[in-house]
Amino acid sequence: MNNVLVIVYSYTGTCRRLAQLLCSQQGWEMAEIHDLHPRSGALGNWRCLIDSFFRRMPAIRYDGPPPGDYKAVVLISPIWGLRLAGPMRTFVDRKGARLPDVALISVMGGRGGPNAVAEVGKRLGRAPILSTAFTMHEVDDGSCAARLQAFGTAVQSAEDSRAVVRPATLSPQAV
Repeated sequence: MNNVLVIVYSYTGTCRRLAQLLCSQQGWEMAEIHDLHPRSGALGNWRCLIDSFFRRMPAIRYDGPPPGDYKAVVLISPIWGLRLAGPMRTFVDRKGARLPDVALISVMGGRGGPNAVAEVGKRLGRAPILSTAFTMHEVDDGSCAARLQAFGTAVQSAEDSRAVVRPATLSPQAV
């Protein structure tokens, strides 16, 4: 059984492509978050910005297995208006208490990745174990592949190292 689940929200399909690439590189399972109310047209674009500006939590539907069945989850979300996308905000707020270790990937036009990491950490009550950000351009032209694979390997290594049992004689609590 794989111990990492990739959970993605994608409005334009860019984050979904990144998630699919990560899952194919690492052999991980993918689950998606969907809007209950479609964001089509100009009004949908405005809703994206308004949700981010006011940190609203729009209604969502999660299609996937229980995240608590995994050792870690990788959240992949766009940045809207320099902030975490509203649907991912809703997911983290609703499921945060039941999420295992969390790693975060942000996809942005150019800025905002650190803001998303800070918001996810605040909502979880703990910092993500790893985080990175890619620009839409890097995803579109494929130049993200090597760095994405390195990120996936780092997440897997972090989870594998937690499973190592250390002898009690080397533990500071063994005294």
